[in-house]
Amino acid sequence: MPIAGVKNIITVGSGKGGVGKTTVSVNVAIALAQLGHKVGLLDADVYGPNVPLMMGICDTPYAVENRIQALEAHGVKLMSMGFLNPGDKPLIWRGPMLHSVMQQFMRQVDWGELDYLLIDLPPGTGDVALSLIQTVPITGAIIVSTPSEVALEDGRKAVLMFRQVKVELLGLVENMSYLIVPGTGQKIDIFGEGGGKRTAEAMDVPFLGQLPLNPNVRVGGDTGRPIALQGEESAEAAGFYSIARQVVERCASGLRKAPTMSVED
Repeated sequence: MPIAGVKNIITVGSGKGGVGKTTVSVNVAIALAQLGHKVGLLDADVYGPNVPLMMGICDTPYAVENRIQALEAHGVKLMSMGFLNPGDKPLIWRGPMLHSVMQQFMRQVDWGELDYLLIDLPPGTGDVALSLIQTVPITGAIIVSTPSEVALEDGRKAVLMFRQVKVELLGLVENMSYLIVPGTGQKIDIFGEGGGKRTAEAMDVPFLGQLPLNPNVRVGGDTGRPIALQGEESAEAAGFYSIARQVVERCASGLRKAPTMSVED
């Protein structure tokens, strides 16, 4: 069943951790908001929620008439387990509890009217992704990987998982594609070269572009001032705006809403 008031639900996933999936989610969400869209971001990585830190907000949500009120930062509505379980205390939950909290985040949070709700998935192809697909119709999925073969091996599994559950693939993002050495302009392919684009072409997935390994992107995430706040004219933020515009274009082109899936225990 759709979420009332939410036009498009987009998942951002990866086959493994450490590829910058949350960085992409946060900056694309801000880019969409800066482009004039109404945007929400759900941090579905309940074991390692990083959205509160990256968005620079640590408030506690409150309820109005049994509806949890989404928090807001940089023009984006937010919900994260990091708001409910702050600090370094680990969350030790099994699958059924994950399914329950995903239901609450989907159905009991007052998201209001949104053009796009981005969902930052945990790494891999486990319970949270399946629970979300069972719960709401997903408009499309974005896969994030680095160019390294190790990351792409798991990224291909994420592509196949979304295809298996009949979720449209909006495209693949190659993150940390290269490093431009400050002061010299030298380009270094730290994690390999072109692996993301080759994988996208081989699997017939749209390629959304390359994002360089940029220390300022890391600084923005660590300080709660994501690089996308610099605007579309910033060379450092331009890649995220390019991805955001492609998402808008693909959703406007009439992507089907994928049916919910029945998954056996």
